[in-house]
Parts: sequence; structure tokens; C-alpha cells
Amino acid sequence: MILPTEAHATSATPLDLDLIRKYSIPGPRYTSYPTANQFTTELAPLALEQAISDDNRPGAGPVSLYFHLPFCETRCWFCGCNTVITKRSSAAGEYLDDLEREMRLTAPRLNRSRFVTQIHLGGGTPTFFPPDELRRLGALVREHFTLAPEVEFSVEVDPRRLTEDHVRALRDIGVNRASLGVQDTNPSVQLAIHRVQPQSLNVQAFAWLRAHGFASINVDLIYGLPLQTPETFKRTIDDVLTLGPDRLSVFSYAHVPWIKPAQKIFEDREQLPGPEEKLAMFVVAHEKLTAAGFIDIGLDHFARPDDSLALAQRAGTLHRNFQGYSTQSDASLYSFGISSISSTPDSYRQNHKTLPEWRAALDANQLPIERGLRLTAEDQRRRTIIMRLMCDRRLDFAALSKMIGIDFATSYATELASLDDLRADGIVTLSPGKLEVTTIGAPLLRVVAMRFDAHFIAAARRHAQAI
Repeated sequence: MILPTEAHATSATPLDLDLIRKYSIPGPRYTSYPTANQFTTELAPLALEQAISDDNRPGAGPVSLYFHLPFCETRCWFCGCNTVITKRSSAAGEYLDDLEREMRLTAPRLNRSRFVTQIHLGGGTPTFFPPDELRRLGALVREHFTLAPEVEFSVEVDPRRLTEDHVRALRDIGVNRASLGVQDTNPSVQLAIHRVQPQSLNVQAFAWLRAHGFASINVDLIYGLPLQTPETFKRTIDDVLTLGPDRLSVFSYAHVPWIKPAQKIFEDREQLPGPEEKLAMFVVAHEKLTAAGFIDIGLDHFARPDDSLALAQRAGTLHRNFQGYSTQSDASLYSFGISSISSTPDSYRQNHKTLPEWRAALDANQLPIERGLRLTAEDQRRRTIIMRLMCDRRLDFAALSKMIGIDFATSYATELASLDDLRADGIVTLSPGKLEVTTIGAPLLRVVAMRFDAHFIAAARRHAQAI
């Protein structure tokens, strides 16, 4: 557990740039373990239907729902998400028809007594959907699932595609949290990434959301984008702080042109900042946000001290899933729409990534699964270890041994020994029965977690740079 005083101390500690330079290598973000590159299309041996049945035995915990709404009117060249670019507004209704079919296939497999404690609408641009279609989606969710009275219901918002009618519709269906994609407020950077978004649109979006009672608003920023400098990114953070967000997600730009070919345009134009500039932007973000009173939750998330993420961090109940850090530590994830990933205690399954393939499976009255993974007992143990590291920044050996059902220190003696270099450099401390990531080691959480990852191959070109 991270006590309140420790959390605040962590947030105020200066960064050690030499350590970050030394250890910042490409690696997973650990929104799952094993990571998605371990998934297989050989589905029959996985028995994923049985995994869903096992997950819905009497006494099962709550459920989290994710809906991938993939449409965008234009392509942001930096984007690594699975999107469908179209200006055809009727695409929303057609897609919702198919989402309804997927819900009708999935809901009967779930124990209806399980409460849905968290819902997230992601994309793409969820507000590509007209207000009435959003209301229809909300009605379908309530038709097929049992929502908890205090369900945490969040939506990703593009201020360029938001109207007050959208906000009203979102509140009508129970949405109470929003995440605004801002990325950068500098006009030159916006032009370079093909996302022109004046600050006035951000101001208007915040005004509408606050006026209609949204309890928490997050802002997404990205550093390492074309034409960014530490000075321009500092001004972006200043602009965003004037909005009064409750949380910020400050992501390192993931340059993966071998996966997202649109990103090659940045290389052609030689616009990307170098490693030192990118590191300086990370420092600017960390220093300005912690000075403004935000708690460094971990990796790329910051929250006000009274926000539920900060409270969960201090209580030791923080969780990490495919949407990042979460307060829902014991919920199975059921996801809908193209490319979405679901998880039960011993399985992951990912939907087809294209509309034709996804729809073809629904036409055949089948769950639209393209690939997945059935976790071994060892996978599950290592997932627990990595999850607690990523969320708590420490491992209590006795408590962890109880969680995983074997003696941690004995079973993972090799992994603990591999931390000698990190310990020598002050990134972790090891004492009898305890491993702690130090305050200067916090930006390198992923590096510590990699030492417990049985699948990680350092030389493989699978991941973006850690910072």
C-alpha cells in the first residue's frame, strides 16, 4: 500500500535524467500480461467459450464493459488506434446495429446478477455518433446488462466533433466522466499532425461538460510529436492547466510505422524531435504537473489528490487494463466492436480488426473473435507480480506469496537477482521481504516489470520507446 505521504513525496521528487537515459529501452506498457503480441489465432485449443463459462460461475465478481466506436472524419497522422475514416454519418447507425447483435450473442453467456461497475466508450471518436444514436447505445447497454447504482461511465471526446447536444445525450445515458483528446495546443504542431484544434474548442468542451455535471475530466497529451520542443510543450501544459482538468494522461508518442504506415510521413519530413528533446518534454510535464499539485499515478497518468485514481493508489487497489490505470481491480472486461479486447481471469480474446471480418462472424451467429490467449498458471502469477509493480511500485513478498499461492522469493529468485544493476543505480531497493521502486526509479517502472516478463525479448522490434 502507498500511504498518502509517500504518494505526495513521490510526486515531488526530481527526475534523474542520466538513469532515464541509461535504462529507457523499448518495452511493453503492460496494459495486460502476457502482452497482446503473444495472442494466437489458433482458437480451438484455447476453449475461450469455456473461459467465459468459468468466469460466470456463482460468486463471480463485477463486470467492466468497453465499446470500441472506431469512426473518425479525418485521420490524425500520429494515431496508433484502430480507426475507420469516413464522413458518412449513417455508418454510426449501421455499426450500432452490429453492436446490438454482438451484445445479444454475449449477454446470455453472462450471469445477469453480476453488476457492471465500469463502462468506457472509446475510439475512434465516440462523438462521431449522433446524440440519438448515443441514447440508443445507452438503452441497449441497460437492456442487456445490470448496471451498478454508482457505475463509473466514461467517454473519449474529440472537442472538434462535440456539440452540447452530445453532452446532453451522454448525461442522459449516465456518462459521468470524460477524456478529452488535446495532444498539443501549438498551431504548428497541430498542422504537422493533421489535427487542427484551437484552444477555444477545448474551453467550450470543458464548459459544456462541467455545466452538465461531469464528475471527472481527463485530458490526453502526447509528447514527442513533430515540431514539438520543450518550450512549446511547456506552453501546451500551461494552456491545459487553465482548463482545470481532474486527470491528465501524458503519453510518449509511439512511433511504430511498421504497424501504422501513416506515421512514415513524419520520417519523410524529418520532423520528429530527437531523444534528448523528447526526454526534456517528459521532464517539463512531470515538473509542471507535480508542481501544480497533481499526483504522479504511474507511467503517464497524473491526478488531483482527491481523484479516485489517486485514492486507489493510496489504498493499494489501483488496477491496470487496456484503457490504462483503473480503479476496478476485480472486474472482468467484456469488450465490443472491432479490435476490442476482453479478459477473464485466465483468458484474453480480441475481436476481428476490420468491419467486414467482424460483421461476417456476427452474420454466422458467432462471437467475432480473431485471436486470443489462455493463460497458464505461471502466466497468471507473473501477471499478478507485474500488476502490483505497475500499480503499487512495491512488492510485499508475504502478501504476494499469498496472492499467487507459492513462495515468491524462492520461486522468483532468478528474477530478483537480475535486479542487481537496478539496485546499484538506486532504481529499486531490496530488503527482507520487500521490493520497492524508489522515487527516482518511478519513471522506469516498465523496466523493472520487464525483469519479471518471461516473454519479453529486448531485441525484438515490437514496442515503442519507454520514454
